[in-house]
Amino acid sequence: MVVFSVIFVLLGLALLVGGVWLLTLGGSFYYLVAGLVLITVGGLLPVRRVAAQGLYAIFLVATLLWSFWESGYDWWPLATRNGWFLLLAIPLLIPSSKRHLGAAITFGGVWALGGLVLLGSLLNDPHTVEGGLGEQVVNEQPGLGDSPDADWLAWGRTNLGQRYSPLGQITPDNVGQLKEAWRYQTGDTKQPDDTGETTYEATPLKIGNTLYLCTPHNWLVALDADTGEEQWVYKAGIGPNSQRQHQTCRGVSWLAPEGGVESAPEVQSIGGPAEDQSPVSCDAHLYLPTADARLLALDPETGAPCEGFAEQGELDLMHNMPYTQSGFYYSTSPPVVANGLVVVAGSVNDNYDINSPSGVIRAYDARTGALRWNWDPAHPDQTDPIAEDEVYSTSSPNSWAVASADEELGLIYFPMGNRTPDQLGMYRTENEERFASSVVALELDTGQVAWVQQFVHHDLWDMDTPAQPSLLDLDTDRGRQPALVVPTKQGDVYVLNRETGEPIIPVEEVPAPEGAIEGDYTAPTQPVSGLNFNPDPLREADMWGATPLDQLACRIRFRSLKYEGRYTPPSEQGTIVYPGNFGVFNWGSIAVDPKRQVMFGMPLYMAFISRLVPNEEGSDPDGPVNQGEQGLNSNAGAPYSVELKPLMSPLDIPCQQPPWGYVAGADLRTGEVVWKRKNGTVEDMGSIPVPLRLGVPGIGGPVITEGGVVFLAATVDDYIRAYDLATGEQLWRARLPAGGQATPMTYLNSNGEQMVVQVAGGHGSIGTTLGDYVVAWKLGDPDSE
Repeated sequence: MVVFSVIFVLLGLALLVGGVWLLTLGGSFYYLVAGLVLITVGGLLPVRRVAAQGLYAIFLVATLLWSFWESGYDWWPLATRNGWFLLLAIPLLIPSSKRHLGAAITFGGVWALGGLVLLGSLLNDPHTVEGGLGEQVVNEQPGLGDSPDADWLAWGRTNLGQRYSPLGQITPDNVGQLKEAWRYQTGDTKQPDDTGETTYEATPLKIGNTLYLCTPHNWLVALDADTGEEQWVYKAGIGPNSQRQHQTCRGVSWLAPEGGVESAPEVQSIGGPAEDQSPVSCDAHLYLPTADARLLALDPETGAPCEGFAEQGELDLMHNMPYTQSGFYYSTSPPVVANGLVVVAGSVNDNYDINSPSGVIRAYDARTGALRWNWDPAHPDQTDPIAEDEVYSTSSPNSWAVASADEELGLIYFPMGNRTPDQLGMYRTENEERFASSVVALELDTGQVAWVQQFVHHDLWDMDTPAQPSLLDLDTDRGRQPALVVPTKQGDVYVLNRETGEPIIPVEEVPAPEGAIEGDYTAPTQPVSGLNFNPDPLREADMWGATPLDQLACRIRFRSLKYEGRYTPPSEQGTIVYPGNFGVFNWGSIAVDPKRQVMFGMPLYMAFISRLVPNEEGSDPDGPVNQGEQGLNSNAGAPYSVELKPLMSPLDIPCQQPPWGYVAGADLRTGEVVWKRKNGTVEDMGSIPVPLRLGVPGIGGPVITEGGVVFLAATVDDYIRAYDLATGEQLWRARLPAGGQATPMTYLNSNGEQMVVQVAGGHGSIGTTLGDYVVAWKLGDPDSE
């Protein structure tokens, strides 16, 4: 019993010291009291066991009531607040003598009651929203874009970005019969000198009977759609570069041959590396953006460069840039091919240097590579092709996510980021402020601005608009409207008229926190959409951990940081950014069903810390260090560097209590979130390697099918899953050989069978299993094993 007495005293001392610290920060008194109780119980155990049992029983009841008061009847908050103390109580269940049997029985009753209450909370899920989207078809003949039903011609299937397939062979009734059809490995794996964020994010195209996908090192691979057999591989040869923040390629783009989609040529295996071939005359084109800022045009049939495009199939995207630091500008997302143009945007490194390349968007002739127009957010009216001796503006807002286009309206829609540095707003011009963190619609013919709708005013939080807008026609009380639906990092989903930019679902301005650093300012209000997945503001009571000690550490950290709700400005003290800059939604976007006029998304909730670090005068102009989106970034030339990291416990578990990730369905006509369910397990997380369905973070996107089935991988566990669109119920899952941080796609093979394909290669920044796999499934024999 002496050993247990020591354990009680030591744990009590730790809670007492931490509890005093927390109380001085204005936090809960519970941990101070808990520390005193445990120390007292530890002291009483060797000499007055019955008194120790009585005091500890009162403590267990009080802790349970306190837990209810803070978090309600919710298993994970209750379990972590009460579970350890119930385990510590086990030695007290044993009577020290017959004389103390009654006291032990009484204590055992209290202990059992606490355990039963705790176990009962497993049956209650306060986070699930039950509902049904229904099967009613609102629009029988929706616009699905220019693609045969069997194919997948663009990253979002078409330029409309719906991520919706009209294929219906796979249904909620038979999806459980999916069997793996084939598996392929690209051979492109992480290299020792790569950046930290090597990611497989590619969604393949399917044209004719060939799949086309790119790899993190910008290899372009052609596969037989029936068998997964390699047809050819083109390697762009980009080489290592430590200045890149992302070693990523989300996809390639396709220009149809002069005869249209139906005249796409059959692809045959060339039996050797495609990059060894001489340039050829191309009818159709594949466009591959590279991590060293080139745009390559390749022949879909052979993989050879297209000699008629730019310089023998290669276009240097650093032309006319004001600054040309290697690795500071590149395209991670495929360009848009529309109206005879290939329109290219690019990613500018966050928080490296105030003097960085421009975020200019450029349209080139899709066959010749000649520049047709350029739109620079700092000079939005000057869209005529730039002169050879001129340069674009410095560090202007960029568009790094996938764009969409409506060729009938003649508009192209770009999700916009911010001017670097993200957390320092004193460098921005009036025009840059206008277009940052928005969606802008440009005229396809001229590049002139048709409209802009901003989602964050004077963004100091890296809340770029991260996702491809989805275009569909929406039935409203004002009739059928051409709609654009775009999710944001902060959790709002904006539903706009894509012709005018006006909100279809109302948007209101709400007051925002003040208190920016000297020389900067905050916007007095920020917009909020009527359709949103915005979380409630964090409270100290939301801090979580696997043990009472790391719960206490998280509470101390929460109270030590600056936090006044969403849009609390950055600070030297350190500011909690919630939702974090990782985003409620990110580049995986959402999927929309244009017939049912509903959406499916994967909202995530992870708090981050943003801390401004003064840059000393006379310091190295390259800054202290650059560690990408999680770590210290120099902001060379600025008064502050910025340190970014998730809000984690000492055990490397999120400080905020789960769930951290959901799947959700919403009605786009009403703005109602109809259902929401926890998504994913912690099976592949190193700190909690058990298959508990907590609801986990991830990155990637969904695909909806005509059959009412949604496919999504994305989570930090290595699975692809199928869901019922109507209810969100998980219908099927399959183990992946690596992380599935890419959006799946679906098509018909040459036998008319519906296939589902997932690229599984992992993601450096969220720590999923790395690999180089492409896996395909199709329906199998229901009677087979």
